[in-house]
Amino acid sequence: MSDLTTEEQTNVRTALRFLRLQSGGWKTLAKALHCDGKQLCKVGAGRGVTASLAFRVARLAGVPVDDVLAGRYPGEGTCPYCGHREEVIS
Repeated sequence: MSDLTTEEQTNVRTALRFLRLQSGGWKTLAKALHCDGKQLCKVGAGRGVTASLAFRVARLAGVPVDDVLAGRYPGEGTCPYCGHREEVIS
């Protein structure tokens, strides 16, 4: 059971997938977040997200935790699976 809503947990998982790509894998990301790699993989696959993990993700990303919980990180137009970001033409 988690203190976070289903939507917030989904948003944290999206941020985790993006950070996994940036860091080079679950194992490297787990080290950066100071957590167990196997547990982190399970969270990425759908297990409950804790508030503590949400704060760790925000700290690592350098963004407010509200941005992670609300889905504003990794940013609009960024694919959470491959990290590709659409260029905005003005």
